[in-house]
Amino acid sequence: VLTGTGMVKHMADWLVGAIPEGMGPHMALVTGLLSLPLTYFMSNDGFYFGVLPVLAEAGAAHGVSPLEIARASLVGQALHMSSPLVPAVYVLVGMAKVEFGDHTRFTVKWAALTSLVVLAAAVLLGIV
Repeated sequence: VLTGTGMVKHMADWLVGAIPEGMGPHMALVTGLLSLPLTYFMSNDGFYFGVLPVLAEAGAAHGVSPLEIARASLVGQALHMSSPLVPAVYVLVGMAKVEFGDHTRFTVKWAALTSLVVLAAAVLLGIV
């Protein structure tokens, strides 16, 4: 739905406009935090090819390396893998004979916590 319509670019521009100016030097951290909900509710293509370039451009304007933005963007992948947008989840849930809703209720909190721990470790280690 979002591919080729320009909607992702518009959403990314709106998102960057909503980020306070004072957070500019911390765009890697902002990107890491945004990667959690955005990769859960968007496809990886929409996030990495639509939103991330705009975030990287905004970060570059504040002296944040695109490499730091790229590293921070990977933080949300633990949560993304339990997203309803990942077909493999349906196969695995079906094979385990578990209801998808039960799976989601159980895994989302742990995947989000894992992603936040990874982001905190990346900040502490100076990776982001």
